[in-house]
Amino acid sequence: MKLPRLIGAAVLLLVPALLTGCFLAPQVSTSTPTGEDVSAALRPYYSQTLSWANCGNEMQCATATAPLDWSAPAAADDIELALVRHRATGERQGSLFVNPGGPGASGYDFIHDSVDFAVSDDLQARFDVIGWDPRGVGRSSSVDCYDGPQLDEFLFGTPDAPVDSAKYTEEVTTSAKDFADACLKRTGKLLEFVDTESTVSDLDMLRAVVGDRTLNYFGYSYGSDIGARYADRFPRKVGRVVLDGATDSTLSSFDVQLAQTEAFGNALRDYLADCLASSGCPFTGTVDDAIDQIRATFDRLDGSPLRGTDGRMLTSAYLGTAIQAALYDQGSWEYLTQAFTEVESGQGSTAFLLADFYVDRDEDGDYASNQFEAFFAINCVDYPVETDPATLAKQRDAIAEVDPVAEPEDLDTLGDVVCANWPYKFRGEVTAVRGEGAAPIVVVGTTGDPATPYQWAESLSKQLESAVLLTYVGEGHIAYDEGDPCIVDAVDTYFIDGTVPEDGLVCTP
Repeated sequence: MKLPRLIGAAVLLLVPALLTGCFLAPQVSTSTPTGEDVSAALRPYYSQTLSWANCGNEMQCATATAPLDWSAPAAADDIELALVRHRATGERQGSLFVNPGGPGASGYDFIHDSVDFAVSDDLQARFDVIGWDPRGVGRSSSVDCYDGPQLDEFLFGTPDAPVDSAKYTEEVTTSAKDFADACLKRTGKLLEFVDTESTVSDLDMLRAVVGDRTLNYFGYSYGSDIGARYADRFPRKVGRVVLDGATDSTLSSFDVQLAQTEAFGNALRDYLADCLASSGCPFTGTVDDAIDQIRATFDRLDGSPLRGTDGRMLTSAYLGTAIQAALYDQGSWEYLTQAFTEVESGQGSTAFLLADFYVDRDEDGDYASNQFEAFFAINCVDYPVETDPATLAKQRDAIAEVDPVAEPEDLDTLGDVVCANWPYKFRGEVTAVRGEGAAPIVVVGTTGDPATPYQWAESLSKQLESAVLLTYVGEGHIAYDEGDPCIVDAVDTYFIDGTVPEDGLVCTP
């Protein structure tokens, strides 16, 4: 069975946002910076005035300028950061910055196209809700690597040679290197500076230029990593911060992959148990029997792929991504059942639909955003790369042990082949965040979250000195968007009047 070679379980929040354009109208307002004391080199950035203009959906848009390299602002060109805000509809308390995750997801689109999904009416009444595209993403100065057909092949192509053969290694390495070279050629020097620490510096500057002395922030998924690192770097500037679907900054990229593989495997088992107890399930027998049937389906697709209506061939790579996409939310399980049912009858439309949704590919074959190009670019400078062959072999075996649909012989021992061939390397340190002296921070975890496993929220809440942990007992990625009154009320009350939830509060729907 040949599994997707380049997409593992990605820390990526999927949102039902329609990606529409921003239509700039005449200027309608400006922001007044805080005027805080910063170094002379940073003063032009912290003192800039944003011009906000109408851009549809009752939103306003603006563009901020940031240094490419925060450590040497004068040494390189500036970059642009695209912002959108929904003005407070009631008595305004300040701004609330929101990031939907990724890395690579567009905070601009998240707020512009789905603000009601992002935050409640109560929060919209009290705060200017602001989304922005972090550096490297979307409408900001962004990573660019491939066009649609090239990206299709990169994300979903499967090697013809046997796993770990010399030909297999050559093919996979060449694919990774070609992608990295294309990213550098099209993106340029920005590729070195799309790391999360640079985004944290951007966020502090954005906080100042919209006129807020402290940061109110709602981070989903990878967005929690931005928020946690902000609290660690700027603890005295923390206002009210919620981190939902929390990540753990102490983990290596392998630790992340291992935990996510196990969590997605558990979510798959939960889905299969639910399916087998329902009518119309395409599987039979026990959950283990159903997993064997999925393995057989993967093998069959790799031997004889299904042709889609657009000419693409449905292989295990596409079906594996479709499964992953559907496991993010229990509400998508019915589509996964439909996809499996169709595949058994020789059809692949729903499987393609789920896979395309996951990578933000439209029906014309174009990628509506650069989220996966940015995903690779940011991760490759955010994590060190393991290259020791013996360690990589042990890691392969560990992944196979927790992956319900893979055996060791199905997986290669190449490790993170993309980042191993990346032109810029991780320069920081994998360490815990403390946020010493920060105001109270609310960390939210979901017990059945496959993308950001619950133990990460437990770990982060222990690392951050002022954190409290709020637990949602349920399936799916992210708790707040489930609409559970216990979670929503606790989060909204904290943002609006500062009442911190009881540490260890458990919400059960």
